[in-house]
Amino acid sequence: MISETRQRINYIISDYIATNVAWLIFNIIRFYFINSNQIDYKSIWIFITSHQLVLGQIFFPLMMLGIFYLSGYYNKVFLKSRLQEIINTFGTSFIGMLAIYFTALINDNIADRFQNYELMAMLFGLMFGIVYLFRFSITQIATHNIHSRKWSFNTLIIGTSQTAANLECKLRSSKKSMGFNIVGYVESCEGHISRHLNLPIFQLEDLPQLCKKLNIQNLIVIPHKNGIKATVDLINKLFPLDLPMYISPDLYHLLTTRARVSNVVGEPLIDISQAETSQSTINIKRVCDIIISLITLIIISPLLLVIAILIKCDSDGPIIYKQKRIGFHKKPFNIYKFRSMKVDAEVNGPTLSSLDDPRITRLGKTLRKYRLDELPQFWNVLKGDMSLVGPRPEREYYIKQIVAKAPYYSLIHQVRPGITSWGMVKYGYASTVDEMISRLQYDILYIENVSIIVDLKILFYTVHTVFTGKGI
Repeated sequence: MISETRQRINYIISDYIATNVAWLIFNIIRFYFINSNQIDYKSIWIFITSHQLVLGQIFFPLMMLGIFYLSGYYNKVFLKSRLQEIINTFGTSFIGMLAIYFTALINDNIADRFQNYELMAMLFGLMFGIVYLFRFSITQIATHNIHSRKWSFNTLIIGTSQTAANLECKLRSSKKSMGFNIVGYVESCEGHISRHLNLPIFQLEDLPQLCKKLNIQNLIVIPHKNGIKATVDLINKLFPLDLPMYISPDLYHLLTTRARVSNVVGEPLIDISQAETSQSTINIKRVCDIIISLITLIIISPLLLVIAILIKCDSDGPIIYKQKRIGFHKKPFNIYKFRSMKVDAEVNGPTLSSLDDPRITRLGKTLRKYRLDELPQFWNVLKGDMSLVGPRPEREYYIKQIVAKAPYYSLIHQVRPGITSWGMVKYGYASTVDEMISRLQYDILYIENVSIIVDLKILFYTVHTVFTGKGI
């Protein structure tokens, strides 16, 4: 079995070689366009080994790898869609051609403008054709090996009912394998074990160690016999494993009360560990998070210092308030905020704040009104705990209460939480669990519509909220 990392490296090396070959062939053709009267091999060699072209031979393939990464091509390396692979290669080759033309070729001494268009078309055709040929070969081999069961991914079925046994039988007997190598079942505390289970049965509490020991790469969750709440509790326990988690379409429908179309091969299963977002959006969003948060922290550093001094003068206690929140794939992290409440604000346990909360300090009211208390979270974004835009992270204490009333809250953990969110823009702060659930509707809507455009709109309205002081 080939690892995901090794397969990704295969694609990266393939793309680098392919773009190098395309660039070299293009420069040979380009030589004849620029020097139509010189056709001797010595002149060609001098041209393509010139300092400028050698640098291009190194830089442009690396630039193309950056474009390929942003397109999301390297995110999922197995069972790639043929159509998506063609579309991805076509789009990135076209973008790369424009970037190369306007940075290196626009000043070529070619009088005929039509020849410029011919050169652009040749560069695009060479990159698209050669890169796709290399990619197609790797993808074809991988897909054939998976469908023929030469390659597979160690998988555990979470559940020991007859449904689990039936699913394992279907996956094992299907004509084309989906790549699931079922190595055992995990008892999910449902109190029933089918007598038709022919593989080892493991305990749920041993799952973290078991996944490492058996190199588990997928989990398939069988609905709990005690209903949707028990199933959601089970899913919440599995999120921290950070593994692809598959459920049946009917269970997904119960979780969200929404239908979702999913293109799969063989037995229909939906991966609920990842949001239905394009891979390019995921990568571009993360790159933007890093760049914007870094620049913002540098620019607002004087403001951060001023706020820190004011907090210290206003009330006793630390400047930065640190609190445990639950984030991406239900992993806990420390969220950082400027302290806006008194030190003993939660001496009697977790309590949500309200508009006229007496625990809020004098300065804290201003900080919360203009959302200035959230500024340290740009550090959380830079670290990768959070994103600029995403559902607001909650404490586990409140998550348990929310899930009891709204099981679909589990889907929130498909994406990184954000400094701001659709729910914060449309609803604002929540002072009760019921208000949290009302705000949750916007966050679920965001997950189903994640895009750079939507993020920009949310950021625009967030800035408007900050400057108008409508943060409370």
